[in-house]
Amino acid sequence: MSDLSFSHVCNWLKFRHLLLIDTLGRTRNMHLAAQQMNLSQPAISKMLKEIESLLGFALFERQPRSMPPTALGEQVLRYAQVALNDARNFVDQIGSLRQGGHGHLKVGGIFAATAVALPDAIVQIKQRWPLLSIEVVEQTSDHLMAMLEDKTLHLAVARFTDEAQRQRFDFQALAPEPFCFVVNHRHPLCEEGPVTLQQLLEWPWILYPKGTPIRGRMERAFAEAGVGVPRNTIDTISMQTFLKVLQGGPMIGMLPQAMVEPHLASGVLRILDTPLHLEPQDYGILTRKGETLSGAALEFAEILLADAQKVREI
Repeated sequence: MSDLSFSHVCNWLKFRHLLLIDTLGRTRNMHLAAQQMNLSQPAISKMLKEIESLLGFALFERQPRSMPPTALGEQVLRYAQVALNDARNFVDQIGSLRQGGHGHLKVGGIFAATAVALPDAIVQIKQRWPLLSIEVVEQTSDHLMAMLEDKTLHLAVARFTDEAQRQRFDFQALAPEPFCFVVNHRHPLCEEGPVTLQQLLEWPWILYPKGTPIRGRMERAFAEAGVGVPRNTIDTISMQTFLKVLQGGPMIGMLPQAMVEPHLASGVLRILDTPLHLEPQDYGILTRKGETLSGAALEFAEILLADAQKVREI
């Protein structure tokens, strides 16, 4: 096994090596990797052997029809993906600055955040940085934290779903995320007053998919009430589908209150009075542990915190 050291890796490992590792990780095929990199197959085979010689272990298994990464290779592949994402962000930012822009900001948000907090902050930062390029990703907290780890987001507005996540991310609370059970204004349950658990189970539901943190919270609420979860369900993560189906049919949905406020105010949706209770959980700014924000990302986070403080003072 070779004597692997930080200085040895820095002096020898190049971006073309990381690109090869990433390409092989995606294709798991030497021939396809050679095509995508515009190199000959013998050339990338030689390069892979050089990398494995440097590291002292095999990165990929040599199988007849595929080249899956080894256990250690998985770790190297993950590093290659993170390093290449960093490099792409750097190139994008420099390119934007050279063209007179002000860089690129990519943020993620859960649905409660994308309803109010993120749009308000985006309007404010665009007033300060008119040429700033902003990309917004709407996803569940778990997905957003995976993107943060891969360095494909500068920051996320989400919430912890597991205590272990506190070891990997820093968190600055913004606001609680209350949920409500809603139906459209034509639903028969609107006129019922307090609704029983049995009545809830008699109607179809539209829900977040199984395995998502929000679905888990809802299932726990039913379990604590001593009943099973609804069986007649539509599962989706699309807010547009959620709202359209709710407005169009006799469904029951569980959604963040911030998401449905405009529809409640207009009378299109109504909140049900149910015996189910979900304790509001704070969402906030999530960043990689120990990493300090800078530039537009820092200013965006400061805007979010200032807006949250104003709401608390009202």
